Amino acid sequence: MRPLRPVIGWALAGLTCTVLQAQTPEPAPGPGPGIYTCVDARGRKLTSDRIIPECTDREQKMLNPSGTVKAKIGPTLTAQEQIQLDAKNKAEQAQRARQEEEKKQDRALLVRYPNQSAHEKERELALAHIARVKQSAATRVTQLAADKVKLDDEMAFYQKDPSKAPQRLRRQIDEINQAMAAQDRFIADQDAEAMRVNTRFDAERLRLTPLWRMKAGAAQ
Repeated sequence: MRPLRPVIGWALAGLTCTVLQAQTPEPAPGPGPGIYTCVDARGRKLTSDRIIPECTDREQKMLNPSGTVKAKIGPTLTAQEQIQLDAKNKAEQAQRARQEEEKKQDRALLVRYPNQSAHEKERELALAHIARVKQSAATRVTQLAADKVKLDDEMAFYQKDPSKAPQRLRRQIDEINQAMAAQDRFIADQDAEAMRVNTRFDAERLRLTPLWRMKAGAAQ
């Protein structure tokens, strides 16, 4: 009868080898089989059965045996190139968003002002409102000026020694001067507002004019 020790040893050795093989990770799969083609930086058309090193900076095509495109492999980018590409994509996305927002604004303007006469009418109404507000302020300035004349006449009595003028009189003159200065600032603000209104409507008209023309052309 043969001894069992060598047989057991061989069995254990085989089992150990099997376990080690099971624990060893398989290598990551590389590109699948196919035909790779590209045009390198020198304008040469290259073909290979594997990734072409000369074209790692540009797109490569993986072809089927029939010659049709199976896949496209993008360029291999450095970290700096990837940052630049991401920045470019972000800028293009922001540009598309701005263009879409401008289109939305144009559509809203065209709905609000379907033609030039509607736009000019809106401008006139806005300027007329400012003019009414200015007129009210100017009327107030006239009233204040008349009141100030009366107080100045009263103050003339103390011309030789203004310090003897009553505190009430000095306070009233000071209040009127402040009120008149405030009205002057308010009128100046309204003039600036009228300029802003005209600037806004001028800019809108520049945007709307081609839209009105397109709308008129489509209606014909």
